[in-house]
Amino acid sequence: MIQIRPFDSLGAFRNEWLNAHHHFSFGGYHDPERMGLGRLRVWNDDEIAPGTGFDPHPHRDMEIVTYIREGAITHRDNLGNEGRTEAGDVQVMHAGTGITHAEYNREKTPTRLFQIWIMPDRRGVAPGWGTKIFPRDNNGLSVLASGRASDAGSDALTLNADAAVLAGTLAAGQTTELTLAPGRAAYLVAVNGSVTVNGIMANARDGVAILDERSVTITATEATEIVVVDVAA
Repeated sequence: MIQIRPFDSLGAFRNEWLNAHHHFSFGGYHDPERMGLGRLRVWNDDEIAPGTGFDPHPHRDMEIVTYIREGAITHRDNLGNEGRTEAGDVQVMHAGTGITHAEYNREKTPTRLFQIWIMPDRRGVAPGWGTKIFPRDNNGLSVLASGRASDAGSDALTLNADAAVLAGTLAAGQTTELTLAPGRAAYLVAVNGSVTVNGIMANARDGVAILDERSVTITATEATEIVVVDVAA
């Protein structure tokens, strides 16, 4: 089953520095039909104005993945971690027993990103943070962060959850395949361009929920960059 969630149907929040859209219930947006997908709990599409950002605030018992679409984000936390993550790259924060962090756009242009929250397999793990540079090429999907057993030993960032975050770019007309094991689901968003997912069209920033599908064919109808989360359903 393929469910399209058009971008203009998403929850929204805007103030003087943040323009956010919520694929699932978050903050002041609540839709009982959109509470998450399996262990995937949050997928926010954020635009952060230059010289602004999220002041220090706490989290616990959540795996928080930030995928930078345009610009860059600078992270700082109470564990002493600090780093800058640029477009096309990813950072992972393990909230675990508790972490306080800030995320700022120190650039001169808006930063656009996806922030993805995945519920961990167990509570009370050690908090932590990491970032990684990944190549952007037309070779289909690459695993950026994962806690799946099948990805053990890979160069992906580690997740404390049976889930994976994948991304890649496709040229117009190019196809890539995604295989989901029994009992798993996926959520896909095209950063730009447009795709078909098992023949169903999705435009840029639409959400695509994929359930009860073992084989998924993703075809770019125009050049695109896509991000996918694979989770236990």
